[in-house]
Amino acid sequence: MDIDLSPDGQQAIPISPITFKESIPRQVNIIPVVYIVNNILNVADSTALKTLASKIAVFVQAKVQQAGKKDYQELQIDCDWTKTTKDRYFYFLEQLKKLPQLRNKEITATLRLHQVKNIESSGIPPVKKVMLMCYNMGNLRKYGPQNSILDQAEMDLYLKDHLKDYPLTLDVALPLFKWAVIFRNQQYAGISKRLQPNQLQDKNIFKKLEQPLLYQLLVDLPQAGLKKNDIVRWEHITTKQLLQTADFLSAYLPSTEFNLTFYHLDEQLLNDFKYDDLQKVIHRF
Repeated sequence: MDIDLSPDGQQAIPISPITFKESIPRQVNIIPVVYIVNNILNVADSTALKTLASKIAVFVQAKVQQAGKKDYQELQIDCDWTKTTKDRYFYFLEQLKKLPQLRNKEITATLRLHQVKNIESSGIPPVKKVMLMCYNMGNLRKYGPQNSILDQAEMDLYLKDHLKDYPLTLDVALPLFKWAVIFRNQQYAGISKRLQPNQLQDKNIFKKLEQPLLYQLLVDLPQAGLKKNDIVRWEHITTKQLLQTADFLSAYLPSTEFNLTFYHLDEQLLNDFKYDDLQKVIHRF
């Protein structure tokens, strides 16, 4: 689930919590992940953060039981904290660790590229292990042909001279997802979840521009919330890109065992990435 402010801005509430329609197989372990929207940390005081930690622990335990599990071993908190919110975020993590129901569980956090490079201003979260999120590293809202999901130049800039020295145990998350980024009058207009890649190949609907990844809409497409002359930047990930990223990271990660996560994994994406493709990426580390 995500945690964001309520519409009146008065309290933190769960957004789109997962619902398990059937029990997870007994042999499958789960790691609950809770995304904290950074804005909460701008307004929450220490009392509110203590309350939030308690509510999350109770809520997560109920969801774990709904999944047919008695318990779990790790709770991951996902937050793109900043220089101005780091103290409150780190305090929140400490409060989670103090809760009786979480005392025997490992609290882990996610880590963005800028938090690796700017370690002095970003600080080091009070956990033993973090997951490095190797995606969403470009400027999503900037018009142009760049792939904001995965950019090797950005990884070079943020990680090359800094990753080896990061003081916490590192897990890694790599992207498999794709999306359509929409621009109207060259201004960011959002992400369309109702646009299918095969539509981009229809020359009656789209014109492929000379710049990579960019398509111009020739007609209104109300079912996708798009208007004539909108520009779509179709961003996706290839196995070649994943292999290149794996080679880069393996040169700078410590030679210890770690967890590799693919985000996200579903039946549709498995049509794009076969089992053998993912195994090739894994074996590059």
